[in-house]
Amino acid sequence: MPHPGGKAAADLAAFAALLADGTRATFCLALLDGRAWTAGELARHARVAPSTASEHLGRLVAGGVLAEERQGRHRYVRLADAQTAQLIEDLAARTAPPEPVPVRSLGAAGASSAMARGRTCYDHLAGRLGIAITEAMTARELLRQDTGFALTERGMGWFGDLGIPLEATGRRPVVRGCLDWTERRPHLAGLGGAALCRHALDAGWCVRIGSERAVKVTAEGERALHGLLGIEPAILR
Repeated sequence: MPHPGGKAAADLAAFAALLADGTRATFCLALLDGRAWTAGELARHARVAPSTASEHLGRLVAGGVLAEERQGRHRYVRLADAQTAQLIEDLAARTAPPEPVPVRSLGAAGASSAMARGRTCYDHLAGRLGIAITEAMTARELLRQDTGFALTERGMGWFGDLGIPLEATGRRPVVRGCLDWTERRPHLAGLGGAALCRHALDAGWCVRIGSERAVKVTAEGERALHGLLGIEPAILR
């Protein structure tokens, strides 16, 4: 029997069903680190059997949520594109509890604290680090948030002075706000957010820690962010 809402409704329901599974949702959240993962890595991360992971990944690839790459015997998957990552981010921000989830071990507590302090959200910076940068840019009139996110002329010049190109490609906006699921406030995303994150990692301002999306600001990064944006190092620790 045809769906009463037509093909568009049927397609939407089918797409939503792809994320309506704990294992598949776990995979998508892990892939928000912007990197490609093997099926085995995702299976271990979600604590499922390799055969189970393969079945779920097949559905996500077929549904267009993930893109697949093969190198020799290895199968890698990543989120299909920035628009898909934005959808996952937005859904996570709207469903995450406003209060921290209780942790039952010292290791879990440390990982949770590190993620809240600073992490990558697909290809941009999030957590207290992302919020601190976003608010500092706004205070210095590099970024406007009053009518949606937009870089000012001063902001465009700031990126240029850092040697960070902002070339628009496709439909992705230069900047946009992304609701932070731990801070419950928007952080900087879009082309500008991605470029700044890439620069922070390449310049050694931040380093990835652990197997999750957590990042740590280095001493060099503290000096750079304080000099460029006036961010106090204590906020980043």
